[in-house]
Amino acid sequence: MHARIRTACAALVVLGLAAGPLAGTALASPSPSATAVVREADGPNRKALRAALAGLPDKDATAALVRVGGTKGNWRGSAGVHDLVSGRKALEHGRFRAGSTTKVVTAAAVLSLAAEGRIDLDGHVQTYLPGLLSAKFKKPITVRQLLTFTSGLQPGASLGNVDGEGYERRFETLTPEEVVAASVAKGPAFRPGERQQYSNIDYTVLGLLIEKVTGDSYEHQAELRVLRPAGMRHTSFPGGPDPRIHGPHNRGYQKLADGRLVDATEWNMSDRWAAGDMISTTADLERLLFALFRGKLVPRPLLEKEMFTLPKVKGATMSAGLQRYDAGGGTVLWVKSGARPGYGTLIAATRDLSRTLVYSVNATDAKAEGMNPVGERIVRAAFGI
Repeated sequence: MHARIRTACAALVVLGLAAGPLAGTALASPSPSATAVVREADGPNRKALRAALAGLPDKDATAALVRVGGTKGNWRGSAGVHDLVSGRKALEHGRFRAGSTTKVVTAAAVLSLAAEGRIDLDGHVQTYLPGLLSAKFKKPITVRQLLTFTSGLQPGASLGNVDGEGYERRFETLTPEEVVAASVAKGPAFRPGERQQYSNIDYTVLGLLIEKVTGDSYEHQAELRVLRPAGMRHTSFPGGPDPRIHGPHNRGYQKLADGRLVDATEWNMSDRWAAGDMISTTADLERLLFALFRGKLVPRPLLEKEMFTLPKVKGATMSAGLQRYDAGGGTVLWVKSGARPGYGTLIAATRDLSRTLVYSVNATDAKAEGMNPVGERIVRAAFGI
């Protein structure tokens, strides 16, 4: 049973981390105040959630921030340290790199424009963004295919692997146009609509589409259409090459292949853009879940058709920005994970919002083949799987 859960959770979530050297620095033991901080209410399994956060920092993670909510009660917890040098306790409301949960915001912004009649989901990339794709792309790619990762576009350029091995290039800049050009140069991986293949490139192109249709920046449109209506007051975008996380935050660390544990907090995320450069908090991502699922960001008919319905492609698990996960016993979760150097994030909820989960884990194994043990414990405890 546990093996099945581990395999399922690994398919559900991929955590992220990164790098920045601690050369010659002794790592402090956690201070007595660096233990779990908990506020409880009836509903979630509080004992299991406490146990999930016990012992941090450890070899798998330096900190974790968790919010479990829904109509059946809520629980808040944090554990670990703000940084490994001082050993101060983790900031319970700290900001973090939210990684690919950015795609939920991007998808909602596109669907908002579709609801206004400014984007046709069956319209073609070749029409909206003429000249973006080369003659190698003989079949048209629709906006809906970008949303559901069925476009056939190949991955674009990046500044390094998400597992932190791009550490040496962490302050370089790569524009969305450069990312897309590298993808286009490879030609299509498969015919549009033929299969589903998760990749950042689809949402990078969607960011360009939003800008072309509105004549405005992606970041401003995301703020107007998603962040403000959802009440996400502490969520932001880096603004191009800015490598910093502004505001209170816990530091993120990554173990590299050579065994070094490096500080990955400052990192230029320009190559991820509309696919994964958002900075947020657990409270704001919880607000996103409730606003989205309740139809406040995307009209309900469009929401159900595009975000809570899978494309008719064999083996598909992703809708427009979300992933469907069958937890067993009749429980279906809609989730999105995110992984960036130093920071792994998950948002998950039942469709009726009876149970929601948001966490940020400062894991040391971004994009590892298996799920980070701390993240796995949190998911099991939150949903009883």
